[in-house]
Amino acid sequence: MECWASAVVYPTTEEEIRAAVARAQQSCQKVKVVSGFSHTIPKLVCPSSVGESIVISTAKLNSHIEVDVENRRVTADSGVGLRALIDKVEAVGLSLVAAPYWEGFVVGKRWRRPRPSGGAPASCSGRESSGFAEIIELDGGDEAFNAAKISLGLLGVISKVTFSLEPAFKRSISLSFRDDGRLQDEFMELAGAHEFADITWYPSQHSAVYRLDDRVPRNSSGEGRTTSWVSEPPYPVLQGEKVNEAARSRSGVCAMAAVELAFKRLMANGLKNDGNLFLGYPVVGHQGRMQTSGSCVNSPASDVLNACAWDPSIRGLFFFETTAIFPASTFRGFVTDVKKLRDLRPEDFCGVDVYNGLLIRFIKASLAYLGQPEDSVAVDFNYFRADEPSTPRLNQDVWEEVEQMAFFKHRARPHWGKNRRVAFHGVPQKYPNFSEFQAVKMMLDPAGMFSSEWSDEILLGKEAADKEDGCAMEGLCICSEDRHCNPRHGYRCKPGLVYQEARSADTQPLLQRPPYTKHVDSCR
Repeated sequence: MECWASAVVYPTTEEEIRAAVARAQQSCQKVKVVSGFSHTIPKLVCPSSVGESIVISTAKLNSHIEVDVENRRVTADSGVGLRALIDKVEAVGLSLVAAPYWEGFVVGKRWRRPRPSGGAPASCSGRESSGFAEIIELDGGDEAFNAAKISLGLLGVISKVTFSLEPAFKRSISLSFRDDGRLQDEFMELAGAHEFADITWYPSQHSAVYRLDDRVPRNSSGEGRTTSWVSEPPYPVLQGEKVNEAARSRSGVCAMAAVELAFKRLMANGLKNDGNLFLGYPVVGHQGRMQTSGSCVNSPASDVLNACAWDPSIRGLFFFETTAIFPASTFRGFVTDVKKLRDLRPEDFCGVDVYNGLLIRFIKASLAYLGQPEDSVAVDFNYFRADEPSTPRLNQDVWEEVEQMAFFKHRARPHWGKNRRVAFHGVPQKYPNFSEFQAVKMMLDPAGMFSSEWSDEILLGKEAADKEDGCAMEGLCICSEDRHCNPRHGYRCKPGLVYQEARSADTQPLLQRPPYTKHVDSCR
């Protein structure tokens, strides 16, 4: 389903944000906030379908970046792009340590350590004495600060954010391509040995790429950089996957997966020693050029080959993105289960390796109410999504089983900005400070001005009581009956292969599958 808004406003100053919120408050309109680049995969930005609503875009709220060199801090408008912010702080001899890999983000949308000030309406009737909306400033001493760190746009409009900085440094990166045989035993050792480590796991290729990544002094030799963000395949490769999906060719998808891994090995996954060429490891360069990249976001609209693969203006492909965040202590069990499933159906894992395999990253515990309460391991993987929702996909059953294995067997938490709806089932019980977040939300927005049925669906994690036909095909539900899949094309609700409590859409006869006991379904 699509979502609609009555109007869009483009404030350029904090006061214009306050005025826009005040007008909406006075008129009892719902409000959602978007950026100039992107938004979340779940429909957190969708206004309510009941009554009138407005969308506030921060696309033009991007003129202010103030660096406090002495105190090592930077304050920026919430619409400032990540690349502009990084370049500004690096120019004065400082570095932003924690940042996404993808530079197509803005300050106020996805970041973890904010010092926000935002419009916070009191009720639908509002308080005329404060202009029906007020600007508040939060810091570490405020009750609402840990809620605002990850607010999901539900507390108000973030207008400015302040980040801490460190003295400028460089990074030294080497990629180690290894057999995946000991992955489940080595991931914690890698995380402890290298400050910026990650792992990219290609299950169908029995390969894992360990990123050996550490900070080095600023005067270290090297002007390396990451020149392209390669977590998504280029547009021609995605078109190739469409062809193989249409032909139901698993061998074709596996050939693509092998080529992709060979290409990434040859190109060092986008690392360049001198900014232009890869000449060998280690690649050393400034933090601001080694952590974050995204050349496709700046490519001209006419350059189809270098456009972002998901760009709707070029009719790029859909894909599903699942990101599960595990307590470090439970991640080993997940890897072991995925390997068991891979060994039973090796060809069915090729599709995810056409993208970027399973990207494994490490997250420190956070005080944010909706953050990770303990040191965690995040796993991110993308897989094919058909243009038409009811179309069965190659290997659909495998990825539904992996998805359910992650979130229900191993109790992973979903990334709030990614995932299909099923990943959020029961999510409030996975966050020990969920009630504290809800209390701050009620204090800042008691009338639910910044909430909608879409955001409630994600935040409250309730499965729909009345499942529609075909709902499991897009991850809107977990199937419990064949009609939730696509029985007309032979896809029926079947139990999992390894996680036998899972249910997925599959074409295999039930007699070929193990018995099951509980009611967690996917389509096969």
